[in-house]
Amino acid sequence: MEHIHDSDGSSSSSHQSLKTSAKWAASLENLLEDPEGVKRFREFLKKEFSEENVLFWLACEDFKKMQDKTQMQEKAKEIYVTFLSSKASSQVNVEGQSRLNEKILEEPHPLMFQKLQDQIFNLMKYDSYSRFLKSDLFLKHKRTEEEEEDSPDAQTAAKRASRIYNT
Repeated sequence: MEHIHDSDGSSSSSHQSLKTSAKWAASLENLLEDPEGVKRFREFLKKEFSEENVLFWLACEDFKKMQDKTQMQEKAKEIYVTFLSSKASSQVNVEGQSRLNEKILEEPHPLMFQKLQDQIFNLMKYDSYSRFLKSDLFLKHKRTEEEEEDSPDAQTAAKRASRIYNT
């Protein structure tokens, strides 16, 4: 059986799943939905000394999923102390953080950090995310993926798989 090759040399019967690097490059949302993407992005931000941004964003995501009020109070306090208070160990740079006083922490609601989370998201999106896509860290990952796809092992595995499915 002959495979029809597209102009880029890949066979058209190749699997439809987007490469992770392509998904990550499509949007910051995609990147943050992928645990491996988050791991690479954090590595990159650590080098840029802005890892607190993604950590804050992830903490807010966790916070929004919480139901239990006591847990929410603890998490809200933790987010405040870690990222927002003037003495925070990993302070994020957001406007209006001073307005988030400690009283609000007593009555937490799921979206209390939303405005600040959006600010940080946009900061990452228009700043560090675009640099991440140009970084060695990302480009190396992309190259590795492309090499894996071109390796004869990958092709024979795909052919074996298609034989299995066609029986």
